[in-house]
Amino acid sequence: MDFGSFSSSVGDSVDFDSDLTLSDKLKLFKPSNFDPEAFVTSRCRRMSEKEIRHLCIYLVDLKKASAEEMRKSVYANYAAFIRTSREISDLEGQLLSLRNLLSNRANLIHSVAEGVGIRSLSDGSDGSKADDIVGIDKGPSKVENWLAQFLETLEVLLAERRVDEALAALEEGEQMAEEAKNQRGLTPTTFLSLQTAIMEQRKKLADQLAEAACQSSISVVELRSAVQSLKRLGDGPRAHTLLLKTHYQKLQSNMQSLRPSGTLHGVAYTTALSQLVFSTIAQAASDSLAIFDEEPAYVSELVTWAVKQTENFVLLVKRHILDLPAASGGLRPVAESVHICFGHCSLLESRGLALSPVLLKIFRPCVEQALRANLKRIEQSTAALAIADDWSLNYPLIGSRGLGNTSIGSPISSQPKLSSSANKFNSMVQELCEDISPLESLQLSDVALEGVLQAFNSYVNLMISAMPGSTETENLEGTGSKIVRMAETEAQQIALLANALMLADELLPRATIKLSSSQQMYRMEEQSRRASDKQNRPPEQRELKRRLQRVVDQFRDTFCRQHALELIFTEDGGVRLGAYMYLSMDDNADEPEWFPSLIYQELFQKLTYIASIASDMFVGRERFATILLMRLTETIILWLSDDQSFWEEIEGGPRPLGPFGLQQFYLDMEFVILFSSQGRYLSRNLHQVIKNIIARAIDAVSANNVDPYSTMPEDDWFAEVAQIAIKMLTGKANFGSMERDLGSPTASISARSVSSVHSHGSN
Repeated sequence: MDFGSFSSSVGDSVDFDSDLTLSDKLKLFKPSNFDPEAFVTSRCRRMSEKEIRHLCIYLVDLKKASAEEMRKSVYANYAAFIRTSREISDLEGQLLSLRNLLSNRANLIHSVAEGVGIRSLSDGSDGSKADDIVGIDKGPSKVENWLAQFLETLEVLLAERRVDEALAALEEGEQMAEEAKNQRGLTPTTFLSLQTAIMEQRKKLADQLAEAACQSSISVVELRSAVQSLKRLGDGPRAHTLLLKTHYQKLQSNMQSLRPSGTLHGVAYTTALSQLVFSTIAQAASDSLAIFDEEPAYVSELVTWAVKQTENFVLLVKRHILDLPAASGGLRPVAESVHICFGHCSLLESRGLALSPVLLKIFRPCVEQALRANLKRIEQSTAALAIADDWSLNYPLIGSRGLGNTSIGSPISSQPKLSSSANKFNSMVQELCEDISPLESLQLSDVALEGVLQAFNSYVNLMISAMPGSTETENLEGTGSKIVRMAETEAQQIALLANALMLADELLPRATIKLSSSQQMYRMEEQSRRASDKQNRPPEQRELKRRLQRVVDQFRDTFCRQHALELIFTEDGGVRLGAYMYLSMDDNADEPEWFPSLIYQELFQKLTYIASIASDMFVGRERFATILLMRLTETIILWLSDDQSFWEEIEGGPRPLGPFGLQQFYLDMEFVILFSSQGRYLSRNLHQVIKNIIARAIDAVSANNVDPYSTMPEDDWFAEVAQIAIKMLTGKANFGSMERDLGSPTASISARSVSSVHSHGSN
């Protein structure tokens, strides 16, 4: 049972129908009695260890994706959640105040009622006793004496700012007031005076604590103590707001000393500012949790405050540090600054503060701008170098990042040879990928890969315009009539192809693999750069390499097409590969001097020369050289096969194709087959097309009531003459052995024919 069947079985069990909603699809997992172990065991019973391992990896990836989606969802709705929490907190505070007010009113009414009852009882007693009581001054009671002493002590404690003792005195006063009230030891007026005095002193102490907490010189310990004391006074919301306000004031004060200057700017300023901001947020979170624990209202206020400070910080960095280099293509300082900010921000996640979405929202557009500007700068710099590029291949010189540890100015032999503009293009792309790779959280890999592909496509078009006869020109912005330097020789033109191949086949994939989220995959690629197992590459890398290869194929086809046109047409537009070559051969009665036609001789010589150059340039990539030779040969033959005017004259023209013309045509095609086979670039398609062309020519002769085989030599004759032509054209001919071999198929060739072959070769 493979993973696909497992997935399908799970899909059948859960009824994953496209018409169902997500809720309906997951009903199987919602019951409280759902047993996940039994569910997985029932479907993994027949799976192999490898399949289970793949399943585990897949489930872990799903878990990560689900957690990230949940995190994004929470952040997207967090503002509404915090707003609702604050409203609920405010409502709870209002209800608590209302309850206290009602309680005080009830106590006051109860005390007044008791006082009235006592007075009425006194009025109804014996008048003589009342008269005795009247006029007797008993003096203040013990409670009243305590109250006076209490208020005096409290005034002293507040004046001397002895906070802990004042708090203890207030708590003692409240306790004594409550006990006296229960024992009816205080008159309503005295009780009310005590409550009023305690409330006033509480307010006075709270103001003192708030004033002390706002001092810029207050230490962390003193701040915590003041906030803790304010919370003990029963004013928790004010205490928490004051805590955050104090940290904000300290942050603003410290930021004033970190303004960009001649000694502190760019990445250094970002580092210092980021450390300051996130350490302040961390300290505020630590103080909040230490004093208020994890009460929802205070946690919500803390998160809102932290998000606000992060937004202010990010906007400040963007405005003063990132905007200018981002617009000019300075990707490295932008990427380094952003990476530093994400690094400091990630340290807060252990405290429950996930602020990276704030950074992602503001930094991503800025980094994208820098990335696009950098890609544009790569194109412009490469095009500027192409103006003076002589298209000779050399090892790159160390002078930029990503090219090894060789000393400055020395060549890097481990790198493939490229022309100067291609070396510049490669080094800039390598630097771009190194700069953007640490910013995995910004999810810019796809944008960077697409940009590198477009830059490569632009550079290939630049090299195509360097081909002689190309209809494209690559004018540089602001340089007037300057265009890319022409590649006039075959060696320079093949160097253009080598540039494209080396970049697409090795260098660009090696650079862009750094953009992959899997560092293990990167190490694997570095250890085995040319591994045949393509499954080891991430899917996006395989797709990139396919697209790069298509660009190279298009360039190669352009190269073959232009060289084919040079062979087929003359400079004044005449056709060298026409039907007249074969139709005019039967005008004379004498037998022609048999040798491949001039255009096929030139094709053979061009292919031989290109093969010698390609063998030096494509060391280790002989297959590319073989495909190049194959495509160039196919281009010539396919043009002949599809040339309607050629076949119209051969098959229906006023002058029919004769035996000699057919024999020459047959010899030319066999010559192509022979040298292609010996050069190992005879493809099945090319061989079949040539056979079809020969058959079509034979049918054209037969249509004129002429037996094409009546004067046609045996196949060995064509092979022998083609082999002699190859030896003559390569300077390896030795006719002595051939004259001694009287049984050879060419023994019947007259001495005049052989000498004519020699004369063709010398010409």
